[in-house]
Amino acid sequence: MGQKPSFVEVADRVWVRRHRWYDVSVSVVGGDRGLVVVDTHASGRAMGEVLDDLASLRPGDDVVAVVNTHAHVDHVLGNRAVRERRPGVPVHAHEDAAAAMPSHLAELRTDLEGSPDTEQDGDPHRDELLASLGDPVLPDHTLSSVAVVDLGDRALELVHPGRGHTAGDLVVRVPDADVVLAGDLVESSDRDRATPGLGPDSFPLEWPLTLDFVLQLVTPATVVVPGHGPTVDRAFVQEQRADLGILAETVRDLAGRGVRVEDALGAAPEWPFPAEHLGDAVRRIYAHLPRAQKRLPLV
Repeated sequence: MGQKPSFVEVADRVWVRRHRWYDVSVSVVGGDRGLVVVDTHASGRAMGEVLDDLASLRPGDDVVAVVNTHAHVDHVLGNRAVRERRPGVPVHAHEDAAAAMPSHLAELRTDLEGSPDTEQDGDPHRDELLASLGDPVLPDHTLSSVAVVDLGDRALELVHPGRGHTAGDLVVRVPDADVVLAGDLVESSDRDRATPGLGPDSFPLEWPLTLDFVLQLVTPATVVVPGHGPTVDRAFVQEQRADLGILAETVRDLAGRGVRVEDALGAAPEWPFPAEHLGDAVRRIYAHLPRAQKRLPLV
C-alpha cells in the first residue's frame, strides 16, 4: 500500500478505500438519493482527502448520511469534515457508541496532550489528531437494534448484532449487492496478524455469539468488508468466530481451574491469536465471567 489509496468498487456502487494509517477502511454506498459514508477515518484532514477522491469518483453526488460503526477515533474523527461540506448531514451510530464517544475522545486528547510533540518520540499524527479532537461531530441519529437508510433505489440496513469489539458495534448490510460492512467486528489486517481488536472496552466473552448473528446476514457469496484489512468471505468470518470462541473457552477453563488472571497468559499451551495482543482480552473475560465459573486462585 505504498501508493496513494483510492476507492475500489467491491460490489455494485459499494466502494472501499483502505488507508495506511491504522489500515482502516472508509466505505461508500451509492444510490439514487446520494451517497452514504461508512466510517470517516481518523482526522478531518485525512477525511478531506477521502472526500476529494470521492468527488472525482462520483462528481455531482452528495453525501446524504454518515454511519459510524463504533466509537473509536479511527472511525469517527472525519465526521466534521463531512459535515463542513454537507451541513446538516445526519450521523448514524448505535446508542452505546454515541454515549461512549465523548469520553473515548476526551481520553485520547488527554493522552496526546501529555505525549511528546515530535515525530521521532511521539505519534507522528499527534497534531493532526489534536486539531480534529478540538470540536468533534458526534452522532445525532442513534439506534438500539435496527434502522434503515433509504437511498431511493436501495436500502441500507444498520444492525446492532451484539457486543464484541465494543458495546456499540453495528454492521451495515446492503442486501441488493450482498455486501456486509462489518466494522471492527471482523478484522483481516496483517498489521496484527488478523487479530481482532481485543481492547480494554471489548467484550470477548460475547463476541462469538455476536458473530453468530452476523453470520446469519452473510451468504457464501457475500462480500464482507472488515474495519481493517482486505475484504473477506463467509468462511473467514466463521474461522474468526471459531478462534474467538476458543479464546473465550480457554480463559473460562483457566478461571474455572483457579488460575489467577495475571498468570493466565502463560498458563495456556497455545492461543488462537498472538499472546502479546491478548492481555486486555484475558482481563475482560475474567471480569465478565459469572462468579460460579471462577475458583479461588491456585497457590
